[in-house]
Amino acid sequence: MFKNYFKMAVRQLRKQKMYSVVKIGGFALSIAACLLITLFIRDELSYDRSYPDAGRIYRVVGNAVENGATVKWVSFPAPMAGAMKKDFPEVEAAGRLMPNSLFPGAGSNEMRTSDKIENSFEEGFTYADQGLIDILKIPAVYGDISQALKQPNTIIISKSKADKYFPGQNPVGKTIYLNNNTTQPRTITAVVQNMPANSHLNKFNFILTLSGIEWWKNEQNDWDGNNYVDYVLIKPGTNISAFEKKLTTDLVHNYYLPTMLKDGDKNAEKELASFKVQLQPVSDINLYSYDIQDGLSHGDIRFVWLFAAIACFILVIACINFINLSTAKSANRAKEVGLRKVVGSHRSGLVQQFLTESVLFSLLSFVAGLLLAWILLPYFNTLASKSLNIPWHAWWLAPVMLGAALIVGVLAGLYPSFYLSAFKPVRVLKGDISRGSKNATLRNGLVVFQFATSVILIISTIVIYSQVKFILNKKVGYDKDQVMLLQGTNTLGNEVATLKTELLKLPHVQSVSISDYLPVANTKRNGNSFWLNGKQNTDAGIDCQKWVVDDDYIKTLGMKIVAGRDFSRTIASDSQGVIINQTLVAKLNLKNPIGKIIANGNTSFPVIGVVQDFNFESLHQNIGGLVMQLGRSSSIVSVKLNTANAGTVIPAVEQLWKKLSPAQPIRYTFLDESFANMYADVQSMGRIFTTFAILAIVIACLGLFGLSAFIAEQRSKEIGIRKVLGASVQGITTLLSKDFVKLVLIAIVIATPIAWWAMTKWLQNFAYSVPISWWMFAVAGLLAVIIAIATVSFQSIKAALMNPVKAIKAE
Repeated sequence: MFKNYFKMAVRQLRKQKMYSVVKIGGFALSIAACLLITLFIRDELSYDRSYPDAGRIYRVVGNAVENGATVKWVSFPAPMAGAMKKDFPEVEAAGRLMPNSLFPGAGSNEMRTSDKIENSFEEGFTYADQGLIDILKIPAVYGDISQALKQPNTIIISKSKADKYFPGQNPVGKTIYLNNNTTQPRTITAVVQNMPANSHLNKFNFILTLSGIEWWKNEQNDWDGNNYVDYVLIKPGTNISAFEKKLTTDLVHNYYLPTMLKDGDKNAEKELASFKVQLQPVSDINLYSYDIQDGLSHGDIRFVWLFAAIACFILVIACINFINLSTAKSANRAKEVGLRKVVGSHRSGLVQQFLTESVLFSLLSFVAGLLLAWILLPYFNTLASKSLNIPWHAWWLAPVMLGAALIVGVLAGLYPSFYLSAFKPVRVLKGDISRGSKNATLRNGLVVFQFATSVILIISTIVIYSQVKFILNKKVGYDKDQVMLLQGTNTLGNEVATLKTELLKLPHVQSVSISDYLPVANTKRNGNSFWLNGKQNTDAGIDCQKWVVDDDYIKTLGMKIVAGRDFSRTIASDSQGVIINQTLVAKLNLKNPIGKIIANGNTSFPVIGVVQDFNFESLHQNIGGLVMQLGRSSSIVSVKLNTANAGTVIPAVEQLWKKLSPAQPIRYTFLDESFANMYADVQSMGRIFTTFAILAIVIACLGLFGLSAFIAEQRSKEIGIRKVLGASVQGITTLLSKDFVKLVLIAIVIATPIAWWAMTKWLQNFAYSVPISWWMFAVAGLLAVIIAIATVSFQSIKAALMNPVKAIKAE
């Protein structure tokens, strides 16, 4: 019997080629989208689960309420990890990570092996101690990993870097130099397996030891500084919630409070009242750190849920299409059903036959969808900034795909099967198939759902792209155009001043500045607390950035001095003075800031100027306080050009660089490019939404196409009679199209408040955002209406051009 059902299904597939292609194509598109999204979600959920003791590893997170807002951070004092290991029996091991590029060696470096003279630029340097290596249990390729970071000036490198610099060799015992600093050679003590891509530490290929490190006198015992990320391995059976409370209480009373009181802070208890220590499971770091300032790039659980919802919607839309396209051909199947019932077929047999057809379509769609996903995977990887692969060799792939095909095929075919098998033989053999009109509410509801989903995605895409355009064109308080950034200039040593002098001699070079601190990502940051001098023991400190710049910094970046003056190389006392921004003026409540003395701990600085506020962080954040101090910070040289044609200047800059640094390739970017890269995730999200919006519209249009065909078949006699009575093609087309336009308008009404709510929530992630305007909804609605009319018009015009005699001859 099943063999007969299968033959009938194949016969229908061949007989209705166009409808079969539409059915399978729509299903395949949705399945490909679902597969890609599933791969994305699977990858996001797999982060940091490969460590042997992953279930017991936690990252320490600080939590406090400041000015009514919850603030979270992961940087703690140097002795905190040791204190947790010593004071709390629940802690089996503790380790520290220090990736802050403020400290020499962390971040990126110009690197060379001891037997080479040419530097290579490398990123992914971090400091860590042996405790962290012991917690993570990273597999070693060479060397004794249990002793790798116990000695000063040692370094662990990844296998990929070992293969790059020491091909075919065991590099343990070899020496490397960072930034031409031959006075501090780094000895390789171990080579470890590459960090998996699904690790929040995957960017770190070089791990420098913290052994013997002291950034300032007694720094390793100082509870005032916060530069270390702490990880702990908790003993089995520990109640994490209770331990967090114990950890907070003991650390505050035994360390934080005594230190702050010793420093003379009379508000210590008040400042620590809302402070909490939390333990974040290592497997949560990737997806649950969107509100934590940790300097890492990671995912967001909210996007995972969003993508999962989109995948479900697209699959549901495809199933709706299947139902509509199946019922659309009910006129052709009605006589078949009637004849089969006359000759003795039972309804259960007809249901089985139609379900077999549905499952066959589903199986073919899954095969096509899998191939389509494989073809589209490189494009999706680009959109999502991933390196996903379809696990062809995984044992579970074939069973899961087959099971999903069967389930989807049955679910999608249930309604058409019961609907078609319920036709009455006498009525269908007479040509009466009006039964379908009684189910118009369900079909109309499905179309409304499809287009409401599509309109939501269209509106979201418009809002996201408007926000991207707003960000990239917003006046941020400095001039980011025509500013060339020369990287790795710290290797020049004292020659960096010569580089600046020689650059200024080049045509089209307007000004030059030497500073690592720039208002774009991946440049130096230095968080500090400042007070009005004399208020250190009475007032809470103002958290702000402290940047080291030269006397041409403000001029080169086109910033504006609004009070006082800029730094001057001819005034010796400027080395002690500072320029602050308007935000810090307001936070310190300075009425006449010029000449006022502000303090950073026990060090005081006279204010010589006030710079107009500029966005030195992402537009996700409000402008914070900023202090600029004259000094040396020489890894980046900014070159302001007075021409839009950088190509006329670059060759001369390259020639000058070769003269001063022949053993190091030149590296440069432009400030506007670096600014745009800060929002690559937002632009990527816009591209993803655009792709899914187009996909949802295409699939929804297939459903609308099916429903319009269904209605045209049902009203074929009516159309024939109208044509005999003189109705025009335009009139009949309008008659058949207007009902669908009404459905789309209803979808727009439903989608508008949902899209407005969703995009309002999303824009709350930005301190500066574009307003949601009426035109965004109008454009989305107009697009939906135009697309719907274009889709329906094909069937409407086809029905209107039909020979009326053919439609009514049965009467």
